[in-house]
Amino acid sequence: MASGGDELNIIFVPYLSPGHMIPMIDVARLFAAHGVIATIITTPSNSLLFQNSIDHDINSGHKISIHQIQFPHAEVGLPVGIENFSTLTSPDMAPKLFYAVSMLQQSIEQVILDRKPDCIVSDMFFPWTLQVARQLGIPRFVFHGSSYFAQCAEHSVEQHKPYLNVESDMETFLLPELPHKIEMMKLQLMDFMTPADEFSKFMNLIKETDKKSYGTITNSFYELEHDYEEYYKRVMGMKSWSMGPVSRVVNRDASKKAQRGNKSAVGEQDCITWLNFKEHNSVLYICFGSLTKLSGAQLLEIAAGLEASGHQFMWVIRKRENDEDPWLPEGFEERMRESKKGFIIKGWAPQLLILDHPAIGGMVTHCGWNSILEGLNAGLPLITWPLFAEQFYNEKLVTKVLRIGVSVGVTEWTTSYDGQKGLVRREEVEKAVALMMGGGREAMEIRKQAKELGAAAKKAVENGGSSEANLIALINELKTVKQGATARDKFNGE
Repeated sequence: MASGGDELNIIFVPYLSPGHMIPMIDVARLFAAHGVIATIITTPSNSLLFQNSIDHDINSGHKISIHQIQFPHAEVGLPVGIENFSTLTSPDMAPKLFYAVSMLQQSIEQVILDRKPDCIVSDMFFPWTLQVARQLGIPRFVFHGSSYFAQCAEHSVEQHKPYLNVESDMETFLLPELPHKIEMMKLQLMDFMTPADEFSKFMNLIKETDKKSYGTITNSFYELEHDYEEYYKRVMGMKSWSMGPVSRVVNRDASKKAQRGNKSAVGEQDCITWLNFKEHNSVLYICFGSLTKLSGAQLLEIAAGLEASGHQFMWVIRKRENDEDPWLPEGFEERMRESKKGFIIKGWAPQLLILDHPAIGGMVTHCGWNSILEGLNAGLPLITWPLFAEQFYNEKLVTKVLRIGVSVGVTEWTTSYDGQKGLVRREEVEKAVALMMGGGREAMEIRKQAKELGAAAKKAVENGGSSEANLIALINELKTVKQGATARDKFNGE
């Protein structure tokens, strides 16, 4: 079983979506920086997203590598290069990619069995890795790319079904037994929470597999979600190690921040040069993540609201393909360029680099957990605009528990491919921007709290911090597990 010597050999199996893949790669790099031999299994196009970062780590003496497995383009009918959910150009590609991911199982299993690692760290969407770990007699950890709060809130909904006690989709209900008073509407629940469809069954399988695993690795830190980390362990009965914010640990200098994820649609220096001419805390950053593509009608409302607010902004735009609706007011780009009030990025942005610039004073976020943590790392207040997955839960954490943001007013859960249901009107956009970027008392209190949590995030990953201590403790525990297994193997004559 496993590798020889005292070094730990861990295999990481990330899912093929940026929100899952990028933080898990950071986790692998974090382990490698602490002397672990880390191997990442992924496909050729996905490896290009982080190859530069891995090469940098290798040159720094870290034992980390990528093992590529072939992607079944021809078998599922996807163009060469489409290997990640962020690269899909139409919704009808999604089922093909889901099927392709399922076809990777045998190849991944074989790599793990051949390499005989000491441990597997697997994305939640690969529950079958538990069986491989059991076959090898090694620990399996599950990586969740979400907050403790979201998992606890979802558990409360599943256990108590409070949505059954309301008469309409818009009526609010209380999530029972959580440490804070959290109210939601049925419209804000994920689709698979109520019907017994195939995806619901798959999510139930994931949760059962999580309980049977050695534990979970979570991209959070104790000072941020301590009430919900305790709930997760005590009420839900899960073992977990908080190691975040992982992006802060392994992407400290500007070059690493710029290289993280896809290639930027604009020159990094162009962004920084534009921001260098702005006053501190004067620019609002707007981004809806790597998957969401909004309708032309919604983009038009956002543009009008931003312009009406009078505040400066940097806006990352991903528009739906084949949407013929007008998506910017006439002359908008020219006015923003001439007035230097707005900077538009059509595609991937060097987000970590931008958020750390002192000119950025706030962020509009879809409430994906990575984006929240990246904004929090920079000590930024947030305007919340949730759309799908666990994002409505995360919004409650931001606005009701941490109190570092305000809601733009989205009320209905959707899918990443639909963009959203209904429109957030320009008046609501203007109102939220004016509140957050203005100098009012509420905005100042939110900004102060965000700065304090940003400082706590930095402290958590430094020497002696809670997340750094968790990482070292887990590595030592896994070495003990390995030594015990090696001793048993020798005793049994293996």
